[in-house]
Amino acid sequence: MIRALIADDEPLARRLIVEFLRPHADIRVEAECDNGLDAARLIGELSPDLVLLDIQMPKLTGLEVLEATGRRHGVVFTTAYDEHALRAFDLRAVDYLLKPFSQARFDEALTRARQLRPSPPALEQALSEAAGRLERVVIRDRERMHIIPVEKIDCIEAQDDYVAIYSEGRCHLKNQSLSALEARLDPGVFLRVHRSYIVNLARVQAIERSGKDGHAARLLDGRRVPISRAGYERMREAM
Repeated sequence: MIRALIADDEPLARRLIVEFLRPHADIRVEAECDNGLDAARLIGELSPDLVLLDIQMPKLTGLEVLEATGRRHGVVFTTAYDEHALRAFDLRAVDYLLKPFSQARFDEALTRARQLRPSPPALEQALSEAAGRLERVVIRDRERMHIIPVEKIDCIEAQDDYVAIYSEGRCHLKNQSLSALEARLDPGVFLRVHRSYIVNLARVQAIERSGKDGHAARLLDGRRVPISRAGYERMREAM
């Protein structure tokens, strides 16, 4: 039996998917939800085999749901927007259904989902980094989701396998490398000033001397961030 989760903010769309699933006796709907936060929570709680996921939803988009949960298999996107298709397939989506889709097209997606059900060792390899600039960082902290607009980030620090994201007087840990996060941030706004630090240029109040030949960035929140020699040259060019 394949256990399915339906996530769509439109009740009629969820109802249609349930109707389209009726001929498929091997698929059971475990849960439905109408927003991205609930979708992320239910994916964590239920570990469904198949996720039928809208992209444009309240609270979190479908793409952000995948980022927050680390979902690595069995996702079929159902959406009215074709501009996210490339990113969806970068995330190894099984299929991308454009609304309104037919029963036949839906059945085709389910056939692909059955064929592509990965063995457990393959799951860690299945998700590649999505292209495109980040507008929000989604951080999962036990049972809570923190959504941080990138413009509210003061700086980011590498800490072993995590990054520490400093925003509005708080520190949030995210399991991601500094380089991977840097690749998705706007280089005109966020600058790598040290091997362990990225700063939001809009949050830099001053550049100060640190020791004999070193420098540090003083941020608006009072934090001092070390700047390497290469980082100092990059910052001079940027500012």
